[in-house]
Amino acid sequence: MNSAPTDTGSAPAAASPVPASHTVVEPSILYFGTPVVLLSTENQDGSYNLAPMSSAWALGRTVVLGLGREGQTARNLGDRPDLVINLPAPALWPAVERLAPLTGRYPVPAMKPAGCRYEPDKFAAAGLRAAPSETVRPPRVAECPIQFEARVRRLRPDVSGECVIAEAVVEKVHADPRIVVAGTDHIDPAAWSPLIYNFRHYFGLGPELGHSYRTRTPRGGAVPAPDPAGEAPADIGERLGTCRTS
Repeated sequence: MNSAPTDTGSAPAAASPVPASHTVVEPSILYFGTPVVLLSTENQDGSYNLAPMSSAWALGRTVVLGLGREGQTARNLGDRPDLVINLPAPALWPAVERLAPLTGRYPVPAMKPAGCRYEPDKFAAAGLRAAPSETVRPPRVAECPIQFEARVRRLRPDVSGECVIAEAVVEKVHADPRIVVAGTDHIDPAAWSPLIYNFRHYFGLGPELGHSYRTRTPRGGAVPAPDPAGEAPADIGERLGTCRTS
């Protein structure tokens, strides 16, 4: 029998490989489930452009927008900062898709995908109606349940140089009364569902799973307790739970 001591300096035996739980992929886009909005802006001749996009998020009363650099929307906002951020409901997805291959810029920018064509009257092409705004010149989309009248305060290129980032301050919010909790300024999350753009497919929301401890929206007949911190009423981002433009 070999009584030599074991060499403790040798490498340990290799452990059994752990099955991979994720796969490395290279998706062509990163729209992992973001709300769709329709942006209405003013063209140089006084007409109006309407463009779908799904790179938008709210921070307080500021909405940050990611826009294609060569699109008509970015051009308009560089000269005329007023806009309306319209939030369509899921049933409006066909109208959104009718806008997808259109651009308000002529000639069509070379960077636009194949099949994109110039359309001067986007509202008519989408089958949507323009409604007058109160604080900005571009119109609202009448069919959209939520509309933000806003003004861009800062417009700058993103790090890639292919897009621009717009920071728009919301001046006024319009909401369909059917999605507002009666007697309050709260959007009822059980009555409102945004249109979600999920890897180039359209979805609505599923059933409610729960709510934040900060909610002030009455649910099930009960009014949530006041915020113990005594903070001001929830901002737009909290009420709503929250670069393809032409």
